Amino acid sequence: MNTGQRITGICLCVFFTFFPWPAFSTDTARHSITDHKNDNALMGVGAHFAWILFNAIKADLEAKTNRNVILFGENSMLGVGCNAGIKAAREATQSRETFGFICCSLSDEEIEKEQLIVYPLAKEPILILTHKDNPVDNLSSNQVRAIFRGDLANWADVDGEDKSIVVVTRLHCKKRPGHWKTILPDHKKFRQERLNVTSAAIMVQRVGDFSGAIGHTGSTWKFKPEDRIKIVTVDGFKPTAENLRNGNYPFYRQLSAITNRSPSPDVIKLINEAQTGKAFRKVARQYELLPLNPMQQTPRETPASAITQ
Repeated sequence: MNTGQRITGICLCVFFTFFPWPAFSTDTARHSITDHKNDNALMGVGAHFAWILFNAIKADLEAKTNRNVILFGENSMLGVGCNAGIKAAREATQSRETFGFICCSLSDEEIEKEQLIVYPLAKEPILILTHKDNPVDNLSSNQVRAIFRGDLANWADVDGEDKSIVVVTRLHCKKRPGHWKTILPDHKKFRQERLNVTSAAIMVQRVGDFSGAIGHTGSTWKFKPEDRIKIVTVDGFKPTAENLRNGNYPFYRQLSAITNRSPSPDVIKLINEAQTGKAFRKVARQYELLPLNPMQQTPRETPASAITQ
């Protein structure tokens, strides 16, 4: 293999100074926090992939709470999304009703330190991406892990073309469990020669830039027709909710909402609707998410076994 074809990646460390409220590039970002208070709005802040869920059901959340709902997180970057969600949850008050949403699990220690309540929403498959012209359509989970470790460095090693593998990673929230750690449990175990990107958009772009690339992103990412990528199966299984449920697909992360220990009644009502409502189930089917809570039941749908005689 020609080692000159390898791409030497630089792991970027980005330091952010957080202001009282994070700034995201969204349509709603034109409002100031003072506007939010005057509008009597409920405000959610957090990671892009969980934002997709909340934004898709925003009208239903507003109808359920009879309140305006303003969401930040459409273009959250590496390390900012989940951290901003935690900040919004932690600093909520009864007069400034805010909540967070995250795409990574939190450790028990972090939950206790930040005095948070976590509301699980769904498991999201982590897609394994390659360039659209790559003839490899399936990889075993062992092969995926070996590629990201650097044990396999040429596509010929997995019955593909004689071409160097370009590993592209987005190793956000390194101290938190779950997410990309279902591929490899520690960022130090990933191949040193790699491209480490700061957003999902750049991940998709870079995998499309290099014909030998492999990368990863969540299933709620909205691909564009011009994106030059494809999604490979793993162990012969597609990244679907059913394959997550039965344990056949190995790579996923948990999307959750978070609040402080004294959330307002309307924030609780909003999150409960997000966890169990019909609109959420529709979005979950669209993105192959595995809901983690029972669906709400109307009186007509209440099982006979649950009725007290």
